[in-house]
Amino acid sequence: MSESSDHGFTHLDPLGRARMVDVTPKEATHRRAIARGRVSMTPDTASAVAQGAIKKGDVLAVARVAGIQAAKRTADLLPLCHPLLVGSVTVNFEILDDSIEIEASVETVDRTGVEMEALTACSIAALTVYDMCKSKDRSMVIGEIALWEKTGGRSGHYRRDPG
Repeated sequence: MSESSDHGFTHLDPLGRARMVDVTPKEATHRRAIARGRVSMTPDTASAVAQGAIKKGDVLAVARVAGIQAAKRTADLLPLCHPLLVGSVTVNFEILDDSIEIEASVETVDRTGVEMEALTACSIAALTVYDMCKSKDRSMVIGEIALWEKTGGRSGHYRRDPG
């Protein structure tokens, strides 16, 4: 289980060394997580993305695939994250006047949650938007990446207060 070490952290053993938490005694349950983020940019850049006028191609299509791929590879990037059988990943975008909002949703039936997969999908989708648009706008800012909701598991349901 997620027992704490003598140091009070679940990812440290009693000697203070990093360890992966043992989730084998847990029941596999349906779990879902939603993460959101934003890429702020000039209105001209947001308009170019909306019109499909970015030289590198379809920004949102490439960013969507990058986010999906990233969710599936999260355990390769985060050393203490469990590899999971990701059941579904969706990455959606909303183009505003001076930004693109990103929402990534990940689901699984497993012994541990998919919060890190959703956050990774959102982050990589944002980085991909930046990469695709950087020749037009190097002033872009990636930010506000946060977990918005999670369901399943022992800790139950969490929803971020939008205020």
